[in-house]
Amino acid sequence: MKKSLFTKMVASYFIITAVSFAVVACILSLWFQNYYLQNRSKQLEDEAYLIKNDVINYSHSGLSDETIVKLDKLNETIKFYSSYSKADIWITDNFGVVYAVSNENQKFIIDSQVFYNDLSKLWEGQIVKNKGKFANLFDKPVRVYEIPIFDSRNLLSGIVIISTPVNELNEQIKKVEVIIWVSAIIAAVISSIAAYYFSKRFIIKPLAKINYTADKISKGEVKRRVNINSNDEIGELVKSFNLMADSMEKIEANRRLFVSNVSHEIRSPITSIKGFIGGILDGVIPPEKEKYYLNITFEEIQRLTRLVNDLLDLSAIESGKVELKNEKFDINEIIRICVIKFETKINSKNLKVDVCFTSENLYAEGDKDRHIQVVTNLLDNAIKYVGDGGIIKIESRIRGDKIQVSIFNNGACIPMEDLPHIWDRFYKAEKSRTTKTSTGLGLPIVRNILTQHGEDIWVENVEGEGVTFTFSLKPSI
Repeated sequence: MKKSLFTKMVASYFIITAVSFAVVACILSLWFQNYYLQNRSKQLEDEAYLIKNDVINYSHSGLSDETIVKLDKLNETIKFYSSYSKADIWITDNFGVVYAVSNENQKFIIDSQVFYNDLSKLWEGQIVKNKGKFANLFDKPVRVYEIPIFDSRNLLSGIVIISTPVNELNEQIKKVEVIIWVSAIIAAVISSIAAYYFSKRFIIKPLAKINYTADKISKGEVKRRVNINSNDEIGELVKSFNLMADSMEKIEANRRLFVSNVSHEIRSPITSIKGFIGGILDGVIPPEKEKYYLNITFEEIQRLTRLVNDLLDLSAIESGKVELKNEKFDINEIIRICVIKFETKINSKNLKVDVCFTSENLYAEGDKDRHIQVVTNLLDNAIKYVGDGGIIKIESRIRGDKIQVSIFNNGACIPMEDLPHIWDRFYKAEKSRTTKTSTGLGLPIVRNILTQHGEDIWVENVEGEGVTFTFSLKPSI
């Protein structure tokens, strides 16, 4: 059975809370037990000192009627304190012989010497505390306090013995312990309920919304978003999730645009090829025009081939499947070869190409074949967009720790709204001027190749003059 995060959280909160309150309850129980016994001991000690004067007066009186009066007064005093403290009180002389008791049922102990083993400690002024069942004195477990009384001459005048049944002390302690443990259990239950409520409200419900939205996005509803306002980690998660959703929507839009563009770019030449070949086969096209239309068909096939090759190149570069060969090459030599390769196109448009090198040779590091593709695509792009009789300037130079290659054409500047998109696949600025030979993939391929090399490319409009593309290279050491 699947256990939800919510169940695990509540169970964890309950266990942690229960254990925490149990520990606190144990500490409080031990603390109260110690506190109660200390407080009880202090109370009994205070009572002993309150009857101090009566003990001293009686112990110093001789054999006379006055002695009987003082003994009666002492008996009344200890009975009063006995009823108040709910403890039995005995009074002994300085040798531990009992001569007064608060409980009438304990008169059998009068004139008996008790706790004589403790006399040495009592003579030294120590308060002796005993706990247990003293068979010869008590019929049940008691806690006994033996408190010595000294007169003004610092002589032992007597001993006050106060005994309290252990059961009575334990009952008082148990009552408080019950209150502590019941309070701890109630607090644990209330804390768990509070944890349940707040976890569900502030964690589980937002996560459920995020999960629901993620499920809808996975099913194609890419416009779905999570609407939760929270200034905490959940809020940050929602922001990140929505940013991811925006990115996915953009990727989906680009995918659809890509499919649409590819479909259009492939459909156009295929339609032309199909129409011309069908016309020839059906006899619609006269025999003397067949060669003309076959040439057009051949050009369309070349266009289709270029498109497929560019798509394959771009896909391989973007997926990282292209293995770059790091070698030393002369970028100036590559520029010369590319200019010669485009000589026919340059002459057909009567273009003036100005090549400027700071030195005869300029060596760089990278994949030579891919950099030939970069220069070829940029030069081809410049030739496409420059007018007849236009100017193209190519320059290579050292700038800091990089080689920079610039290709300028004096065609129309690229509109500002188009500049951010020229690196997108199939994007064509000034579509009305774009020839059929353009696939819209040249610049994306260039940028991806340079990115694979860790280099950069940028474009600048030279106001009133034209457009310059510049890319960087790593010099060969």
